[in-house]
Amino acid sequence: MDPTTPPVLTLTGPAARSEVAGLCDAVRALLEVTAGRVVVCDVTGAGPPGLPVVDTLARLELAARRAGGHLRLRGADPALRALLGLVGIPFEMEGDPEQREPPLGVEEEVEPGEAAV
Repeated sequence: MDPTTPPVLTLTGPAARSEVAGLCDAVRALLEVTAGRVVVCDVTGAGPPGLPVVDTLARLELAARRAGGHLRLRGADPALRALLGLVGIPFEMEGDPEQREPPLGVEEEVEPGEAAV
């Protein structure tokens, strides 16, 4: 595995409570082999958005943070994004600009006292 390319963990359905510990172990193991300290979690096949999916993702993120990394979600549908926002769990989404960087666009400086155009 290339240490500069983030490893991918794919969720193929709603994880049973008994499977979450194994997924957390997998996240920790993946973080050991990557230099970027990021694991991409593909949630395309995670099933319908609901609290069980949110619980699983929160536990995976906690395991990643305890190991010195974090998760980046891939394929999160708008309903899952909204639910994560509603419960107050911020996740980095693949393809979104980083929070510290404004999206690309045109920015113009205006001198104080100039009329708006």
